[in-house]
Amino acid sequence: MPDFEDDYKFDTLAVRAGQVRTHEAEHAEPIFTTSSYVFASAAEAAARFAGDQPGNIYSRFTNPTVRMFEQRLAAMEGAVACVATASGMSAILSTCLALLQNGDHIVSSRSIFGSTTMLFTSYLAKFGIETSFVDLTDMADWRAAIRPATRLMFLETPSNPLTEIADIGQLAELAHGHGILLVVDNCFCTPALQQPLRLGADIVIHSSTKFLDGQGRCVGGAVAGSEEVVGEKVFGFLRTAGPSMSPFNAWVFLKGLETLGLRMKAHSANALELARWLERQNAVKRVYYPGLEDHPQHHLAVRQQSGFGGLLSFELEGGKAAGWKLVDATRLISITANLGDTKTTITHPASTTHNRLTPEQRQQAGIADGLIRVSVGLEDVEDLKEDLARGLG
Repeated sequence: MPDFEDDYKFDTLAVRAGQVRTHEAEHAEPIFTTSSYVFASAAEAAARFAGDQPGNIYSRFTNPTVRMFEQRLAAMEGAVACVATASGMSAILSTCLALLQNGDHIVSSRSIFGSTTMLFTSYLAKFGIETSFVDLTDMADWRAAIRPATRLMFLETPSNPLTEIADIGQLAELAHGHGILLVVDNCFCTPALQQPLRLGADIVIHSSTKFLDGQGRCVGGAVAGSEEVVGEKVFGFLRTAGPSMSPFNAWVFLKGLETLGLRMKAHSANALELARWLERQNAVKRVYYPGLEDHPQHHLAVRQQSGFGGLLSFELEGGKAAGWKLVDATRLISITANLGDTKTTITHPASTTHNRLTPEQRQQAGIADGLIRVSVGLEDVEDLKEDLARGLG
């Protein structure tokens, strides 16, 4: 196979990186559905377990199909190491438990997935890890929240569901000035549109379930970064605790990566056209999409990303009643809280993805009762407009 340390371009990496052919000379990546591996001798088994010899040991933490996915995604993100996990949430959990201990402190954007907020406040707090939440786009807020015990800064950019954009370079400079690791959830842009490590971030988190798969087939996650932090510490947690990705899911994600660049361009084009159409609808109070010129961080998105992504949100006059009416009026668009699919999906965040937050937390995060989130798929955009128009009349 080619040496992928050479300067291959992104789309080539998406199709080729990470694959190691077996003696069968297969063209497509194989699925290694095995829990364990046979050693040639007792000495070889001992050397593998001791870490003196590379090779497969047990599929909880060494599987050739999973390793192909890890190496391919690492190449696409510009990372040295990648660890695949059972879900996006387990990727975040693995990162935190691998790197933090009792008494440590996280500074997190307030504009993150509701389950991530619950993980920080309800579960990490049990282990004495405290979290402060700040405005994603307010550098002074980030700066003021840092303590001597701060070890991680965590954010999503663009945020879910309001598509706010953070300046990754500025945040990296702030974090590194205080000896803090910057963790960026890159789920919504993917490396096809944004590469946080090249902008100064230390760790990239993915829910592979979303755009990396692209067709809503499997659940998975990934952590990408340096050999020391991800390849040793996060991998060490995965080896012991076992939030592992299955070989079949890894194979599905490998197939998804092959078309990632093409899909993200198409998602972005459809989303931009739909966002501009929504702006002209009388029932729509506001549209949130970084590709719109009046988006507060539009110019930052132009500089930091190569596209604007497939996620948009809009607020309706009339609150929850209007939001539910619109959702229920759709016939084509799928009512589901998942995103990143070739099929367009729609949800009411206040009563689904963010329903476990208190009303005060939702208000602070900007999750209004009339807010609707759409993950724009690859259908004809005119059909999507017609579907949404049913509930906007």
